[in-house]
Amino acid sequence: MLAKLSNRSSAGRCAVAAAAGLALLGAGLPAAAADDSGPGLSRFYRQEVAWSACEGAGAPEDLQCGKVTVPLDYARPEAGTLDLALARYRATGESRGSVLLNFGGPGGSGVSELAAAGKNFMHLTNGYDVVAFDPRGVGRSSPVSCGEGAAGLLDATDGDEDVRRDPQAVLRLLREAAAECAEHAGPVLPHIGTVDVSRDMDVMRQALGDEKLNYLGFSYGTRLGAVYAAQFPDKVGRVVLDGVDTLTEPLSEQGLAGAQGQQTALENFIDWCVEDIACPFGQDAREARRQVVRLVAALDEDPLPTAFGDVFTGQDLVGAIGQALYSRELWPSLERALALLVEDGDTRGVEGFASGGFGLPVREDGPGGLVDEEDVPLDNLPAALMAINCADDPDRPSAERITRDLGRLRAAYEEASPVFGRYRLTQVLMCYGRPKGTDFIRHEVKDVDTPKMLLVGTRGDPATPYRWTEQTAERLGPSAVVLDNKGEGHTGYASSKCVRRTVDAFLLYGSLPPDRSSCGAEDDGRG
Repeated sequence: MLAKLSNRSSAGRCAVAAAAGLALLGAGLPAAAADDSGPGLSRFYRQEVAWSACEGAGAPEDLQCGKVTVPLDYARPEAGTLDLALARYRATGESRGSVLLNFGGPGGSGVSELAAAGKNFMHLTNGYDVVAFDPRGVGRSSPVSCGEGAAGLLDATDGDEDVRRDPQAVLRLLREAAAECAEHAGPVLPHIGTVDVSRDMDVMRQALGDEKLNYLGFSYGTRLGAVYAAQFPDKVGRVVLDGVDTLTEPLSEQGLAGAQGQQTALENFIDWCVEDIACPFGQDAREARRQVVRLVAALDEDPLPTAFGDVFTGQDLVGAIGQALYSRELWPSLERALALLVEDGDTRGVEGFASGGFGLPVREDGPGGLVDEEDVPLDNLPAALMAINCADDPDRPSAERITRDLGRLRAAYEEASPVFGRYRLTQVLMCYGRPKGTDFIRHEVKDVDTPKMLLVGTRGDPATPYRWTEQTAERLGPSAVVLDNKGEGHTGYASSKCVRRTVDAFLLYGSLPPDRSSCGAEDDGRG
């Protein structure tokens, strides 16, 4: 899941629906050896990154851009290549190597996020080059798209009344949408899962000149880090996983956990909001919760026009609120945006929470090369998110099972959250008719034989519940050291000074806290 990263385009509802954690196409575990000893892989491990100033207006002057070339298919390295976009801030003093970042998603552009939020990581430049990348299928790295298939996905999932009337028609729409996505995504789609991205990171490690991988991953990036540890245990350096993802739960259970977490975060926001006279829902928390539910229903029934020429629905509002709840620091801005919506019918404030992007233009280098910023498809984030999540998930319920279970699942999701339940329920459907994903993550990512890794779990995290931190630590085994962050919001590094100090001390100096030590909650105030 995204770690404070979003991307809304004029594709509107497609981006919002997909950002719930939906999934599409999958791939299995590559057959080639998971290092440079595999046939045809040595040439990829001999490259070095050529860095230069990033192009484009607004690009930070001290940010450098580059690329690394990887096989399209690790089982057949001769079958084609991909270029992956990189960006870095150089170490301010003597560098001990690089620390690689992944901000989550899946589907988020690391290059764009580092350009926009690099100030949060400047302390790490005391010892490291700080590097981020666009994974395969994402941003400027052979971006995938669903084309008109996005509309089919919405037709299949937006109206649960249609599901009640004719589930078979919905499943047919999902199959058609999957075919459309496959047609528009290009040759990278069968090779887009986390197992392949993990192998790409090892090529990056070598190209950056590092003997070991030093890594800081957020949200989905923690899944990526865990997979790397399982594939390349001898190459693990100092690794931090913040906002720990599950390695075992099926997408249906992940969606239910997400609905529960976001409902709790919403209720906490409302409790905070009603203490302020400016709260658009008044000063009674129970009534305020009812007003939010009514507002979502009203916008689904009668959407508002937007500046993009699209319409803003209740489900768009749910997606925007979900993004804002990722960080307590955004609560004052969310309060003001909701006031504009409720009092003036102005959607611009809430749309801003799902809007994205800082981008750095990069020249197109031909097939498999980097694409220009303006050529990144508008639906790349949701399309990549869907593709990667389903590539990582081996479950494919039959049409009969989906039809049989929908009523029970709908009731469970709506009980978990009257606001986010419907939005999250679409997750159950979106892998239907797609190739089965790999079972490597669920079955093989466990009992890793690596140096100690730091896992940060936040008690009030609306996206990755704290129990996932405990479960993943248990799976990884004695290598996992848990830091319990007793705060709010998605991930801890950006919101907790204690977490940041602890993470930086480990990455820079190798200083680890005792297992199950904690950071106290911090009062962000109203700002």
